[in-house]
Amino acid sequence: MVRTLPGMHVGQHPPPSHLLAHVSDTQFLGGRRPLYDRVDTDRLLSQAMLQLERYGSRLDAMIFTGDIADLGEPDAYRRVRDIVEPTAALLGAEVIWVMGNHDERSAFRTELLRSPPTTEPVDRVVMLNGLRVVSLDTSVPGYHHGRLDDAQLDWLAGVLSRPAPHGTLLAMHHPPLPTPMPVMQVIELLEQDRLADVVRGTDVRAVLGGHLHYSSTGTFAGVPVSVAASTCYTVDTTAPVRRHAGWNGAQAMNLVSVHPDQVVHTVAPLGAFEPVDVDPDGLVGIVPDLTSEQRIERISRRDAW
Repeated sequence: MVRTLPGMHVGQHPPPSHLLAHVSDTQFLGGRRPLYDRVDTDRLLSQAMLQLERYGSRLDAMIFTGDIADLGEPDAYRRVRDIVEPTAALLGAEVIWVMGNHDERSAFRTELLRSPPTTEPVDRVVMLNGLRVVSLDTSVPGYHHGRLDDAQLDWLAGVLSRPAPHGTLLAMHHPPLPTPMPVMQVIELLEQDRLADVVRGTDVRAVLGGHLHYSSTGTFAGVPVSVAASTCYTVDTTAPVRRHAGWNGAQAMNLVSVHPDQVVHTVAPLGAFEPVDVDPDGLVGIVPDLTSEQRIERISRRDAW
């Protein structure tokens, strides 16, 4: 199934077969308490859902890569669920929840997955019209760093032993990437080489992560990695050395377009900013009605805008 707005695909690359929203680190507190007494997490997640509805395209899935609740409180999970699920239903999207270091497995299972509470790792496989999404629970109860145990790695190897028609995306909280932030180096995913041995040479096309609270990209075992920033607060990556500082701003999510030959991650900032009318003549609206030659003359010519 091709995912694109009707009549709006005019580029040389084929349209995506799948379109996903990648959201991370919502970090709700119970009782609608603001995070760090300052961040209105409910408002920011609601803004993300509003923007997805405004975007107007159907989505195959919304993937939430961990730290759904800050303290693992049941009420926090329920509020996230109640904000997300109506938008997901409107856009036809599957919701894929991934565990993070702030989450608690029992409440996570009960409130988000609507399944019996257990403390076992929450590892799952979801098929989206031939695209396989594997969610990995990298959390270590009682700690902020990440790790995958032997049983999880064996399970993943078994899943990846048979390719999926459109390949596989790994969704995990702790991204297998270097970070310039000293604090995040302490609480990164440990023993990443063991995961690399499982992933290398398989049909994994991209790894989606969170945890860092800033957008980042890299490669791991030959596979592209994309980190969605956060909908709660972001980290100041240019803070002075020896200081770890956050912003109540620059929140963002990613749109993930799965094409036949590549996976594209597009950062979508959250907020109602001052508009700049860069298309006063409404040229974008007529693009589908033009021939390829007319598009070059009406859109590409420097004196046409």
